[in-house]
Amino acid sequence: MKDTVVSKIEDRISMWTFLPKDFGESMKILKYEVNESDYNNYEPQSNSGHDRLVTVLMYLSDVKRGGETAFPRSELKGTQVEQGARSECAGYAVQPVKGSAILIFNLKPDGVIDHDSQYELCSVVEGDEWLAMKHIHLRKTDTPKSSLASEDECTDEDARCVSWAAGGECDRNPIFMIGSPDYYGTCRKSCRVC
Repeated sequence: MKDTVVSKIEDRISMWTFLPKDFGESMKILKYEVNESDYNNYEPQSNSGHDRLVTVLMYLSDVKRGGETAFPRSELKGTQVEQGARSECAGYAVQPVKGSAILIFNLKPDGVIDHDSQYELCSVVEGDEWLAMKHIHLRKTDTPKSSLASEDECTDEDARCVSWAAGGECDRNPIFMIGSPDYYGTCRKSCRVC
């Protein structure tokens, strides 16, 4: 965040997603050459156990052929007109175009993981691909977990907790949402503190 260009990009992402900057992981810069890819199904669940609310992919270069971002579970697969030589990915594919970005919601509005948001970064057939990846979570990524309750006691006391947590209330209203030594907290499960 000390770099002014990165800081401006982070500001734009925050405005685009309506999510605070501190809910995001550090931006990752990736480079793929011919026959390289992350031919993986990127699941909405991160390795840290925090649910990813949003993934933003920003294309930093054009790719002559290949390098698409494919959505194998998309309802639009099979409707796309084939253009040029594509890679082995299946599903609806987005061509990398320098300066463009994709906003992927990894959770449904009710907070359930949206497995249809899985994507694959396809192999580059010709050229190089540069992209930036940003993951944004339901809360600050560095918020420590509380030890006030065991996993069995982790509950939400209100059906609106998921949407409140997605809207940033865990950080804006922590006593109500997470609790204090005197108050259990209404949305401990959605705020992921237990």
